Amino acid sequence: MDDRMDFFNVITVERAKGLLEEVFASMRLPREEVPLSEAYDRILAYDYIAEADVPEFNRSTVDGYAVRSKDTFGATESVPSLLDLVGKVPMGEKTELSIGSGEAVYVPTGGMLPDGADAMVMIENSQKLEGGIVAINKAAHPASSVIFAGDDLKKGDVLMPQGRRIDPLDIGVLASAGLGKVLVYGKARVFIISTGDEVMDMDGDLPFGKIRDINGYALASFIRKSGGIVSGKAIIHDNYDALRDQIEKALAISDIVLISGGSSVGEKDFTYKAINSFDGQGVFIKGIAVKPGKPTIVGEAMGKPVFGLPGHPVSAIIAYKLLVEHLLMQLTGAQSQETTVKASLTTNFHSSPGKLTCQLVRLVVEEGILKAVPIFGKSGLISQLARASGYIKIDEDTEGLDEGEMVEVFIL
Repeated sequence: MDDRMDFFNVITVERAKGLLEEVFASMRLPREEVPLSEAYDRILAYDYIAEADVPEFNRSTVDGYAVRSKDTFGATESVPSLLDLVGKVPMGEKTELSIGSGEAVYVPTGGMLPDGADAMVMIENSQKLEGGIVAINKAAHPASSVIFAGDDLKKGDVLMPQGRRIDPLDIGVLASAGLGKVLVYGKARVFIISTGDEVMDMDGDLPFGKIRDINGYALASFIRKSGGIVSGKAIIHDNYDALRDQIEKALAISDIVLISGGSSVGEKDFTYKAINSFDGQGVFIKGIAVKPGKPTIVGEAMGKPVFGLPGHPVSAIIAYKLLVEHLLMQLTGAQSQETTVKASLTTNFHSSPGKLTCQLVRLVVEEGILKAVPIFGKSGLISQLARASGYIKIDEDTEGLDEGEMVEVFIL
């Protein structure tokens, strides 16, 4: 039987993800240690455990006076509590001071609380009098303006889990634990091959009948956004030997190879045959039940994943988001980085029974309500991507969605 008939044996997206997990279960990216200053947007390769309480001491969050809260109960501007000022805590230094009943100690923001204190009184709610007396004009409740030792993290708590993509706030947390370097996964190297006699790069005039390499540049941006690096790009015209040679070169310097175009059943689509020509399992996903993106194939060549993505831009991007991004997260154990929002659908929408339907939408705000406006058009129209905020998914067993229905929008 003609191998091209295999393209009609499509599987669900979930089954395709499962096969990717099975076939590449042992594949992991190498780990490397990087300075904390260069760790932003990297994937942690280690569970970092707090080696001490954070903070390690009781500290003030305001400028003012450390007190025993019960000594301030009932204090007002007309009837203040009068306390003896018995000392001052130097900023950034350990203090041996302690307070007893009727006493107070000045503590700057971030300073260590003396023993015996359980609250802070802001300096604007107090008045320093002669003779070493402080008048407290407002009662302080227990724990007022105080962070206690271990409030943030207890010794032994997970400071940051493996698989977490490090954001700017995480940098601050890691810095608080004194971690000048962190262990992260290396970035996946992805090679992009665009195929077709009609495809041209950005150089020179565009002859009639030719098209620019839309997918190569769009996919490169998505790869970088996913935390990978583009190890190379190439345009190969419809020639089997040239395609196989380029795949071989790409496999030598990459972790993943993406082939844009050449995944359908046309006479000049050599991707299927080329993937199967290498040592390995060959093509094991021969189409997925999704619209758009059905003619997506995936194979294993020389131990590495090779994706044959559709040539139409929208189809290629949807296939990337559903499968390639899933594999990238698998290689590092990364937590999902998908951003979603809830929005109200602006029109009735009919899906394709038996297929996962991914529909591009534009987000707008009308009368204070976030709404999802479907963007209709053929999957070959790149303008759809420019207008799209994200896409919605309609399950295989759902006939459609109704106007006004709340939908989950996956942000592009």
